Amino acid sequence: MSDLPDLTGKRVAIIATDHFEESELTTRRDSLEDAGADVRIFAPHSGTLQAMQGDTDKTISVRVDGTLDEFDQGWADAFVFPGGTVNADHLRIDEHAQRIITNALESGAPVAAICHAPWLLVSADLVKGRRLTSFPSLAVDVKNAGGDWVDETVVVDGNLITSRNPDDLPAFVGAIADALVA
Repeated sequence: MSDLPDLTGKRVAIIATDHFEESELTTRRDSLEDAGADVRIFAPHSGTLQAMQGDTDKTISVRVDGTLDEFDQGWADAFVFPGGTVNADHLRIDEHAQRIITNALESGAPVAAICHAPWLLVSADLVKGRRLTSFPSLAVDVKNAGGDWVDETVVVDGNLITSRNPDDLPAFVGAIADALVA
């Protein structure tokens, strides 16, 4: 992913909570920072977040840069949402997270969600008429909410970017970087 375009001056907000899938947050953060972006993590609470591997194994902790209730929507050029079943299940019912993703999509800013993160899109009623992908177990939820679920590595539908799982990260990060320089 060292072949990303120069992202100097771009600001990326990662929205997460405890028990996110480690690689789905750290790979994006590290790759985008290496390309020059200012990447910050926002969560429902301050302090640190617990990362997981495969929903069952605790790994590292990451520092939170700000809370969702204090988040300045205008700060970010792009918004990214990592997966992890527990992380996504908690964020999908968080009113601040729903407001952030709704405002981001309406503003035209790139919004990227991977794995289970599209649950937030479903809960915020944002998938109707959109084409997207996710972890396969969300396909029924997406379809029931009026979305067109497809099994593809990365799907770009306007300013919405989605991917299925950690194996898709190279294409996913590339699509985020492309959207930031478009």
